[in-house]
Amino acid sequence: MASKLLMIIVFVFDLIAFGLAVAAEQRRSTGHSKSDNEDYYNYCVYDSDIATGYGVGAFLFLMVSQIIIMAASRCFCCGNPLKPGSSRACAVLLFIICWVTFFVAEVCLLAGSVRNAYHTKYRSKFFDKAPSCETVRKGVFAAGAAFVLFTGIISEFYYVSFSKARGGPRPYGGEAGVGMAAYK
Repeated sequence: MASKLLMIIVFVFDLIAFGLAVAAEQRRSTGHSKSDNEDYYNYCVYDSDIATGYGVGAFLFLMVSQIIIMAASRCFCCGNPLKPGSSRACAVLLFIICWVTFFVAEVCLLAGSVRNAYHTKYRSKFFDKAPSCETVRKGVFAAGAAFVLFTGIISEFYYVSFSKARGGPRPYGGEAGVGMAAYK
């Protein structure tokens, strides 16, 4: 039987990770070239760097969520074997899809956070072309948020399928009748 408390905790962690990833997309840093009037240099000026923190937070919440699900299901490889049937086949398929979407989400969030934290440090002369004030591309954190959502949904379905395939308590394999022999 699937634990409702575990599913609620994982849902809340996934929801927080999704919210942080969306917030990171909304608050990603932008840079623009500014000229220095005294030395005739152009340099990059960046606004807030809060999106990096949001991206790392989403990364960590999603990782904790995945660790909880995999610990509860013993990462699908340890423990008693699952009962054969459609629930086991569905659990195997969802296990693979869950790890793929998790990996893509984590890569998007980590790459977006690293790229958002990077700020160009060099200057150029006023008469040279302006320095490249590169920032994270629009949509990197949004892709991470989408895959966080997919991972959250798929991991919940995986856990339910795994729990169905694991089944309830095993039937007693011994004698079904009550022994009426005299005790010695």
